[in-house]
Amino acid sequence: MDYLIGVDLGTTSTKAVLFDKAGHVIASANKGYKLYRDEPDMAEEDLNEIWRAFLDAMHTVAEKATDGNILAVSFSSAMHSLIAFDEAWQPLTRVITWADNRAVKYTEELRSNGLGHEIYLKTGTPTHPMAPLSKILWLKNEKPDIYNQAAHYLGIKEYLFHRLFGANRMDISIASGTGMFNIFDMDWDAQALEVTGVSKDQMPEPVDPYTIERGMDPKIAELLGLDVDTAFVYGAGDGPLSNLGVNAVQPGVAAVTIGTSGAIRVVSDAPKTDPKGRTFTYALDKDHWVVGGPVNSGGDVLRWARDNMFDAEKSTADLMGMDSYDLITEIADHVPAGADGLLFHPYLGGERAPIWDANAKGSFFGLTYKHTRAHMVRAVMEGVIFNIYMVSLALEEVTGSLKSIQATGGFARSPLWRQMMADIFEQGVTVPTAFESGALAATVMAQKALGLVDSLDVIGDMIGEAKTYEPKPENYEVYRALSPIFIRLSRQLQTEYETIADFQRKFVKVED
Repeated sequence: MDYLIGVDLGTTSTKAVLFDKAGHVIASANKGYKLYRDEPDMAEEDLNEIWRAFLDAMHTVAEKATDGNILAVSFSSAMHSLIAFDEAWQPLTRVITWADNRAVKYTEELRSNGLGHEIYLKTGTPTHPMAPLSKILWLKNEKPDIYNQAAHYLGIKEYLFHRLFGANRMDISIASGTGMFNIFDMDWDAQALEVTGVSKDQMPEPVDPYTIERGMDPKIAELLGLDVDTAFVYGAGDGPLSNLGVNAVQPGVAAVTIGTSGAIRVVSDAPKTDPKGRTFTYALDKDHWVVGGPVNSGGDVLRWARDNMFDAEKSTADLMGMDSYDLITEIADHVPAGADGLLFHPYLGGERAPIWDANAKGSFFGLTYKHTRAHMVRAVMEGVIFNIYMVSLALEEVTGSLKSIQATGGFARSPLWRQMMADIFEQGVTVPTAFESGALAATVMAQKALGLVDSLDVIGDMIGEAKTYEPKPENYEVYRALSPIFIRLSRQLQTEYETIADFQRKFVKVED
């Protein structure tokens, strides 16, 4: 047997999945790590914790390939991370993740002087604190000791490749999410470099996602359970690979992913930017460009609701060996569509698309004596989908109408959430049975890199059967009436997000 390993480098865990060449899952391992929020707006990861998780997950699945060869390892990676290194390649920072909002002040300055939009139109990355462009500006102004020592800037996947091979490279998919890579010239953007004060030499070499590295340190290879000459393929960002992983690469076919965060994306054969700056354009490879919008708010807000409103149910589920999310979504299912007029804006950690406001805050609207915890958790779930729907309206202005939706991510395991999406979008939602879509897509890229397949289209034969949820008229009529209220309210509240955020920074103590 010949095998491939897909590695999914996520925000709070690393997953390694062992596949055969036909795309069947043989084994998987998921190792978590902490997201550090030691001060307001911080969201960082520890490099050594990620390295250990990577080693553990890889070794766990590699030892399952006892009857054959592991041909390659390929990666799906969270985007927008930043790590600064000194001249000797010693890290000066932890991993500053996409969820870190400390650069909000410098992002707003870029917006107000027009430079942000100019750079966006060339790089495809909206002006937001998530982008390494903004993070470097934050380092320059708030951490000058680090900024002045920084000789190299990488993301989390590039850190692993450097540790494995001594490489200083970044695939064009991850580069296209930095806000510093010109997606039309396919090189680091001169204006972005000038604004940040960073030279080309401080940035990694942009490479094709199909680029292969070989020749690990034998000691590391032993820890991984791999041969030293195993091919390591760079792969791509998790967003673009999610489209490939559900075979949403044809025009008008949208992929909706909701895990910790979420996104909606369609594939174009050329980069497209939005004159209003609402959507991103990231590369899958040079022939496939993913246009869409990311949201901060996904399964994390459902976790917040579970942990803060359903503590007893969580304990009961643990005792019974049940999934606590199954229990609380069952509770939400007893509430009618629209939660009896209760709306929830899910901006607990600020928001990216469609409002691109790091100061945004969550809120319930429409509360009455009638509403219960069950109404509130249903409103939380609906709020996530309403928000994704609002992004889709902006996306259609850039790419044209959506023809169909392919859904994936942790939320896709919930029949209630799938039906909500079909009802709110008034469109069929198809859920492939292959849940490990990002890791699977990464291994298809590896097969192409190795010359085992000619086209990425082979993934259509790998994702298995799919189930489609059709909208229910009695539900979508309710949502059709509520969605304009949700959208108008998000705009009206935006006038006060900055003031409440400033209040919280001043008066709210950050918990240890």
